[in-house]
Parts: sequence; structure tokens; C-alpha cells
Amino acid sequence: MKLTVHVDGGSRGNPGPAAAGAVASDADGEVVGERGEMIGTATNNVAEYRAVLLGAALALELGATEVELVNDSELIAYQLGGKYKVKHAEMKPLYAEAIDLLGRFESWSIRCVRREQNEHADLLVNQTLDAGAL
Repeated sequence: MKLTVHVDGGSRGNPGPAAAGAVASDADGEVVGERGEMIGTATNNVAEYRAVLLGAALALELGATEVELVNDSELIAYQLGGKYKVKHAEMKPLYAEAIDLLGRFESWSIRCVRREQNEHADLLVNQTLDAGAL
């Protein structure tokens, strides 16, 4: 089964309070699962990686054998796709964890879209951040 998972991470302050969000959809575009998670104090890029991890874990829990990740971070998409190297020491373990987790799928891909095309995941991040601020 293939799922498309929109993922987003955000930080208020960079670094600051951060959250990750993931929204999984089936082949018909129906949302089959979503998750938001506070991740403590982090940078935007760390939050974006944590969103990839959250989305991949959600897809596995839902029984996906194939996953297409959709995000709005060109840096993360290009690093995971092999186009860019991971140079920042704090992101290297997150990259390795993501590659390991994605290796559990029969196939996976990641693509970057404009923020407006990742609205549901972005909304989930902001709702999670707002709830964590209470």
C-alpha cells in the first residue's frame, strides 16, 4: 500500500519551541492519519527532519509499504534525495535515522512543494505549537 505523507516542521525563534506535523493520505487523497508532536527547542531544519521521521513512522504504523513524502524544505528534500550533503553536525544523526527508517519501505521518495501546497501539515504544526504554549 502506498501513502502520501505531507510533513512539516517549524520553530518559533529558530531555535525556539518547535513542533513537527504529518498528514497521511491514501491513493484517493483521503486523510487516513495525522499526527503533531512537540519536539522541544530546535531549529527549523531540525524540526523539518523530525517531521520526516514522524511521517515515516506514521506511514509504517498505517501499514504502508511505499511512501511519498511531501515537504516544503528544499534543503531536507535534497539532502535525503542525495543531491546535497549533510554538513551540519546536529543534522547528521537525524539524516542517518531518516535514511534507516525510510529503508524499511519497499520504495520511498521525497519531493518539495511550496508552503501553500503543504497547508494541512503546516496547520498541524502551528496547532501543536499553540497547544504546547498553553
